Amino acid sequence: MRTSIVSLLLILLISSACTTDMNDNQQENNLQPIKVEIRQENGAYQIYRGGEPYSFNGAGLGGDIRSLKRHGGNSFRTWGVGNRRQSGMEVLDDAQAHGMTVTMCIWVSPERHGMDYNNEEQVAEQFERIKEEVLAHKDHPALLMWSIGNELNLNYTNPKVYEAVNEISKWIHEVDPYHPTTTTLASMNADVVKNVMEYAPDLDVLSVQVYGDLFALQEMIEASGWEKPLMVTEWGTIGHWEMPSTEWGAPIEQTSTEKAATYLKGYNKSIKPFTDQIIGNYVFLWGQKQERTPTWYGLFLEGGEETESIDVMHYIWNGEWPENRTPKLNEMTLDGKQSRDNVYLQPDQEYPAAVNTYDYENDSLIYKWVIMRESEATEEGGDREEIPEHIGTIESATSSEITLTTPSDEGAYRLFVYVFDGNNHAAHANIPFFVRK
Repeated sequence: MRTSIVSLLLILLISSACTTDMNDNQQENNLQPIKVEIRQENGAYQIYRGGEPYSFNGAGLGGDIRSLKRHGGNSFRTWGVGNRRQSGMEVLDDAQAHGMTVTMCIWVSPERHGMDYNNEEQVAEQFERIKEEVLAHKDHPALLMWSIGNELNLNYTNPKVYEAVNEISKWIHEVDPYHPTTTTLASMNADVVKNVMEYAPDLDVLSVQVYGDLFALQEMIEASGWEKPLMVTEWGTIGHWEMPSTEWGAPIEQTSTEKAATYLKGYNKSIKPFTDQIIGNYVFLWGQKQERTPTWYGLFLEGGEETESIDVMHYIWNGEWPENRTPKLNEMTLDGKQSRDNVYLQPDQEYPAAVNTYDYENDSLIYKWVIMRESEATEEGGDREEIPEHIGTIESATSSEITLTTPSDEGAYRLFVYVFDGNNHAAHANIPFFVRK
């Protein structure tokens, strides 16, 4: 009997020690959320994080987090809980390691992808998946807020999508009292905002994504009647749908220098003066992507070179320009014509192309010329596009002028020029042209 008691006591002691060790390990591994809230003080909205006022320099991150940190960024947004390279937890851990916060997007299927918000089974299935994602990430200290869906209003017809958003927001507030909720809109149509106010009143913040419309943002806010806090979660260059097109329908893209001027002017006109209501913004896109062209929206080239718009963001975030500036590109011509001139060329013929550039530090410049077929993509909302075929490339040219031999096949093409300064910076421009006999 005494042996049994001793054995039992030993078992209890070992069990207690193991439990203590497990609890200690769990305590070490437990994530401690930092409370984020939005307060209204003297008529102005302000984010508080950990009880202190918090402002951020933000970007939509699709590339190198180290470069974002180096230029003064301290927050980024996502378009899903994870991305193609990292899980959601890895995204948050990476942010924490670099002293950044994350507005984490929860993917909510839009109507344009076939989601039926009258189908209760589909909606419920989506909700269960979202619950798992929120519970897995809600306590991470790098989390700033939840973005429920991305541009769900794009080509939508059923306002019940915002009933679903509201139910998700209410549930998040029940299980996660530390982080506000928002949803993002494509532009800021007054009727859409009224649907959000009616069907999703639980949201803490409304987020809008504007390109050319950035210059009319304050007028749109006033027309919508939105008086609660606002974020601008995508902004930057003028969208391809907002720019003029050639006679054959090719949108005309700004040069990298024109884009940089657009970024600075848009920020100074429509974001900087209105921080009483606009509590934060994320520039688009800290990375590179194909969307009508490989250069339209990304702040980087495919090879990782920084464009002039990054110089602008560095200036906005730091109050000074970077030590080494990106080359400026003042003009590009093909057959003596510019991109707005409806350039028609004959097949298998030679034509002059030239670019006018300037480098602040007189760095030696290298030119790369590329001919691509015109994109036939019709996707919207940033959906993935196929990269058009490359027809020809002239690498490492030291001259700003070349002689172009046109393709044999009739059709729509685009000539790109990239100007590298040897310091990981590049300017770019392109001209659409049409080959016909």
